[in-house]
Amino acid sequence: MTTNQQVELGLDTFGDVTVDETGARTTYPQVIRDVIGEAVLADEVGVDFFGVGEHHRDDFSISAPDVVLAAIAGQTKRIRLGTAVTVLSSDDAVRVYERFATLDAASSGRAEVILGRGSFTESFPLFGFDLDDYEMLFEEKLDLFAALRKEGPVTWSGKHRAPLVDKDVYPKTDSGQLTAWIGVGGSPESVVRSVRYNIPMMLAIIGGDPARFVPYVDLYKRAQEQLGPDVGLTAPMPLGAHSPGHIAETDDLALEQAWPHAKVMHDRIGAERGWPAMRRSQFLAEVTSGSQYVGSPETVARKIAKTVRTLGLNRFDFKYASGPMPHSQLMTSIELYGTQVIPRVRDLLASESIATQA
Repeated sequence: MTTNQQVELGLDTFGDVTVDETGARTTYPQVIRDVIGEAVLADEVGVDFFGVGEHHRDDFSISAPDVVLAAIAGQTKRIRLGTAVTVLSSDDAVRVYERFATLDAASSGRAEVILGRGSFTESFPLFGFDLDDYEMLFEEKLDLFAALRKEGPVTWSGKHRAPLVDKDVYPKTDSGQLTAWIGVGGSPESVVRSVRYNIPMMLAIIGGDPARFVPYVDLYKRAQEQLGPDVGLTAPMPLGAHSPGHIAETDDLALEQAWPHAKVMHDRIGAERGWPAMRRSQFLAEVTSGSQYVGSPETVARKIAKTVRTLGLNRFDFKYASGPMPHSQLMTSIELYGTQVIPRVRDLLASESIATQA
């Protein structure tokens, strides 16, 4: 698969709690300030999108991404701003819509929201939701959010919140519709749901060969062909993907910097979920042929371009922060991504497009 459109190239962070160059843990407030600085740099070096995750646990600093994004909006000019992801299941769809419509106004139309169920479940007991309702909560709240995006009076009812009868929600956006995506981990039901609600799909590809997602991309296209007339599709829906990595001046330096922090993150989460400790050989396999985009600017650019071509992506978001990597190394990764990787990816895709047309 190839794409003839210019791909958008973004960055994502979960606000991982970092360490400084001596290995001392950074405070939560400082991590948040550092994330704002990272976004400002991303804007300066030409990155298209900056996404901030939502978590409610001690290894991540950001639990209120819309507030962090509002701070970023005031210090940036062109970069689009959104989440990675908003845990809609344990939030209120009306309040999510209001917050991001407000961010859209404050940023002059640069807001996006990526909706998901989240890969962690701490927010459910924190906000009084039952994990037995995991699937139903997301389905109901997504149904309401999709209705709110039309920006007209909404009549809606469900099991997990009070009904709405002919209610308007404010503020309205200048464009008439808030930009939204649905984060999809790889189930066919999630792919079809994205099309049914006419909200584009953002694939979370965090392990294995990205080509294994080709069947889901094919399903995404077939679902649009079959459901398009019923859901009001007038053009193909865009497709995005998100994957982790790290960029340094050389392949060896990138590996040396990324490996210990990736292992800390993997093993910390693995201890909760029953995974074995990560071996260096596993990490290297992901770097070589999987979904870790680690290396020099040229290495990372070639790997991103290959994934864009394979899946036909319209956007690729690079999760530049994984584990407690120091802020200074993250800043270097962002600078190299914007100044070297993004131009190189576009050159590689343009060259293939010209060769295909010749």
